[in-house]
Amino acid sequence: MAILSREFYARPALEVARDLLGCRLVRQINQHRLSGFITETEAYQGETDLGCHAHVGRTPRTAIMYGQAGHAYIYFTYGMHWLFNVVTDLVEVPSAVLIRAIMPDEGQHEMALNRPYRAHKRGWLNGPAKLTQALLLNGDQNGCDLCLEASGLYIENAPLTPDMQVIATSRVGLNSEPEPWKSIPWRFLVKQDGALN
Repeated sequence: MAILSREFYARPALEVARDLLGCRLVRQINQHRLSGFITETEAYQGETDLGCHAHVGRTPRTAIMYGQAGHAYIYFTYGMHWLFNVVTDLVEVPSAVLIRAIMPDEGQHEMALNRPYRAHKRGWLNGPAKLTQALLLNGDQNGCDLCLEASGLYIENAPLTPDMQVIATSRVGLNSEPEPWKSIPWRFLVKQDGALN
């Protein structure tokens, strides 16, 4: 599988979020590949999107979203969890895709050691904080160039997941936001009976 190009990411978040389903997220640590196929994403698009961190404008935390597509945006939330996003769209158009879940592939033993209490149980990597724990992702990788293998964090391409295997629904945790942002269907999941499950 080839590493996704800058051009892949340099599109609106909604397009990238859909097309990332089925692609392989790879983390290289000490010559070991830890990886999983992406099964759930969420799109966040620009300053007008009240669900997007950039709706407050450029801040030290959101500055990475205004930069070049294809970089990691990793932030700490609720005082306990790291969440991994990929920056999308054009420079100065702040948008990103949150990677919410993966189906584990390579390095499952190492990932289980990183997340021992839930390892190998059904859905043990079906949440954004779960996968960052398993892949040892934190603020040290914020800003990492996902288009370079040398970065040790990248996404490999895959055939497009067929529409019949994809569900689009509202994003998680935006219940306090007004419509349409509360219910807009910018979350994408591979169906449980899809090819990746």
